Amino acid sequence: PMDRLWCGLLLAALVLPGMAGLRMDFGLLLEPLGFIKVLEWIFSIFAFATCGGFQGETTLLVSCEDVVNKTVTAAFAYPFRLNTVLFSAPDPKHCGGTWTDIYLVGNFSSSAQFFVTLSVLVFLYCIAALVVYIGYRHCLNLPVIISTAFLWLVSTFAWAKALAGIKMSTGASIMPGIESCKAPGTTCRFASVTSMGTLNVSVVFGLLNMILWGGNVWFVYKDTNLHNQSSGISQNPGTYSTRRGI
Repeated sequence: PMDRLWCGLLLAALVLPGMAGLRMDFGLLLEPLGFIKVLEWIFSIFAFATCGGFQGETTLLVSCEDVVNKTVTAAFAYPFRLNTVLFSAPDPKHCGGTWTDIYLVGNFSSSAQFFVTLSVLVFLYCIAALVVYIGYRHCLNLPVIISTAFLWLVSTFAWAKALAGIKMSTGASIMPGIESCKAPGTTCRFASVTSMGTLNVSVVFGLLNMILWGGNVWFVYKDTNLHNQSSGISQNPGTYSTRRGI
């Protein structure tokens, strides 16, 4: 109980003085730096929704003993651990015992989870950043913005590469590797795979987020003392002439 009391007092000591200077100015959202934060918040939602909410399936048509063009499916979804996804059996007898368990190939969960986790964290950060920006306009964190732009770059390209692998592992190219389809009297045809248009869109939103955060670096730089200092130095050539004379 005493530890909680001290933690509460410490939190109050840190938060209350800052809250006292809170002045909410929603008009700042119409300025470039405020508007770009709103866009970052919205685009982060689309990024994790289009990737994390995907569900699809790969379908084959199988003919074997007493079975003609039976549909077998393998349903997959985020986080795309395809090596755990099993095709359904054509019939209860597994084509007279010639049909063995068939799994898709590949585990793309690390890239997918990296992309979605970053999107969610950016979503939460943007909420806090908007509150701070319209309440405490002077509180700007340039290193965080630069790091986030870099993370969007890395995660988007990692996810784009993983998406290419997912398409390969769920498309018609899987047919030569299915041993059960090579059994005597068994034929298989690739039927379809769910369209991955939403996953393509998630990559686009990742690139857009990278561009937005990269542009945000410039707007934050202009609002900080760094830009003012560089402008002041360039407008005061007398300083340089004095140093040259020394």
